[in-house]
Amino acid sequence: MRRVFLIFAMAITLAAPAHGASELAKINAQIKQTEQQDKKLSQQVKSSERDVEATKKKLVRAADQVSTLEEQRGAIAKKITELDSKIDSLSREIDANRERIADAAASVLFVASHPSFNTDDMHEYALTSAVLSGAAIRFDEEMQRAEVQIKELAAARDARAIEKEKLDRTAKKYVAEKTQLDKLLRQRAAQNEKLKNQQAAVRKKLRELSARAKNISELSAGVGSSKMSGDARFSKRKLNTPVHGRLTVRFGEKTALGLNSDGWRIRTRGDALVMAPADGEVKFADNFKGFGKVIIMSHKNGYNTVMTNLGRIDAVIGQDVLAGEPIGRMDASKPEMYLEVRRGNKAVDPANLFKEPEQ
Repeated sequence: MRRVFLIFAMAITLAAPAHGASELAKINAQIKQTEQQDKKLSQQVKSSERDVEATKKKLVRAADQVSTLEEQRGAIAKKITELDSKIDSLSREIDANRERIADAAASVLFVASHPSFNTDDMHEYALTSAVLSGAAIRFDEEMQRAEVQIKELAAARDARAIEKEKLDRTAKKYVAEKTQLDKLLRQRAAQNEKLKNQQAAVRKKLRELSARAKNISELSAGVGSSKMSGDARFSKRKLNTPVHGRLTVRFGEKTALGLNSDGWRIRTRGDALVMAPADGEVKFADNFKGFGKVIIMSHKNGYNTVMTNLGRIDAVIGQDVLAGEPIGRMDASKPEMYLEVRRGNKAVDPANLFKEPEQ
């Protein structure tokens, strides 16, 4: 019995190292598998990041194209309105001229049908001859004027037809580009879904901040900005404004409330496209009392840009965007952006950084 026990004990002793080695092999295999999975995930993350960057660049190009087409459509529509006005004016002139021609023709016909060329009475002869000559000259002038007006009218109608054709072509192209832009925006929104899911705490903090902030300056200071630098430049060259439109209030000018403006007010067309003024990070993207939907971006060297009165926001907090990348659209019912630039706690004249907006 003792012998059997010793044999059994020896068997266990000999088997133990083999069992330990087997467990170690399993663990090593799991580590290797996890490393491979991690490597694969890292590659997928890098690929996703490349896709996001590619989407951003496509969005910049598409936004620029859509914005340009919006401007072209506005310019063509304005030209067509001017041509319509000219056509109406010429039509009225031609109608009035018809009456003058009819009067001149009636004068000629009257004199011609009531001749009085009595050579014995030279005074009456000269008078009749002068009346007939004057009526004929007037008739000829009115006919020449009518001919010029008819040519101008035909030219205006031809020009309008050309502009209308341009508008139709531009409209088709605009629809195609806008469809592509919307598709890219949906793609970017999907790419940002993960980022959105991580934002609950940040959004809660920002909502509390916007509730406490009394004005845009406080809000901008509260969301923070990039690190201040000794280099006070925002860019080596002047930047395009986030929207196209007409500058109605400049920096330092009096507002309707009698206060000095800390930024620019830009009157836009309807739901104009809003683009990032420069590379940067979205710090705030939400409603703010009295300013509609607001986006605040942080840029290099301690600069923040504040853009107000958006009707739609196509960016999320924490998102890095490129200059010219679409970030929203204006509110069609209130198409006037208030654009403020701040560095640290001071407002900066946008004229130092931006080109004056073009309508």
